[in-house]
Amino acid sequence: MRNTAKITTAVLATGALTLGLSACGSDKDSAGDKDGKLVVAATPTPQGEILDYVQKNLAKKAGLDLEVKEFTDYVTPNTAVQQGEVFANYFQHKPYLDDFNKKNGTDIVPVPGATVHLEPLGVYSKSLKKLGDLKDGATVAVPNDTTNEARALKLLADNGLIELKKGVGYEATPKDIAKNPKNIKFKELEAPTLPRSLGDVDAAVINGNYALEAKPALSPAKDALVAEKAKDNPYGNFLAVKKGDENDPRVKKLAKLLTSPEVKKFIEDKYDGAVVAAF
Repeated sequence: MRNTAKITTAVLATGALTLGLSACGSDKDSAGDKDGKLVVAATPTPQGEILDYVQKNLAKKAGLDLEVKEFTDYVTPNTAVQQGEVFANYFQHKPYLDDFNKKNGTDIVPVPGATVHLEPLGVYSKSLKKLGDLKDGATVAVPNDTTNEARALKLLADNGLIELKKGVGYEATPKDIAKNPKNIKFKELEAPTLPRSLGDVDAAVINGNYALEAKPALSPAKDALVAEKAKDNPYGNFLAVKKGDENDPRVKKLAKLLTSPEVKKFIEDKYDGAVVAAF
């Protein structure tokens, strides 16, 4: 059975970095030594489920003692790695990590060759059948973290709803909209709350993992008005560690397992296009 710790956004996100950076390394034993257990932080869906599959079906044969700690926000998995509470995490893409390191002074890096999957970002609505049906002055909810908000706006721009200023890149906000012919109003919300906001807005741009966790679950392939394409997409999720730990033998074992044919088949069979293997 997997040893899992579920931790909420409200408890962990507030002040997590400032309270713990000075203790970096003091909890290193909880993350396991180089010959012992590998403790990995992950968001529950699909990362936790993919790690659970690896733990139950592949890790023991590979000589890897794997423990997974689940978190429900996008901040604590990184602060936990930085502080040494866990050894690695699996929940994020490169634009988000770059922005996080820049803002928090952390030094977390992707593990080479360990990009596992893409969760296509989708636009969902309880009242619309297609994106073009949005009325003048409609409200669209988007994630409020820097990179995922820019990603959401790019998806809307790619589908003709808005036009962004040239060169805004991965940090676009509603202020960077050059043309907004339908006068769309944007509601910036924490990513985990977006599925619950659908009844209060005309549409919402929702991250793939939170769409899957919604009740009932939302599928980018079946329920989204529009969704991201996997080709040439920079938002693949990967295994990450504190700089200098990339060559830890346990990390290398896990990276190999996460990009194995068995995991690719698991992703294809379980998620039916809502999660796409990136290897």
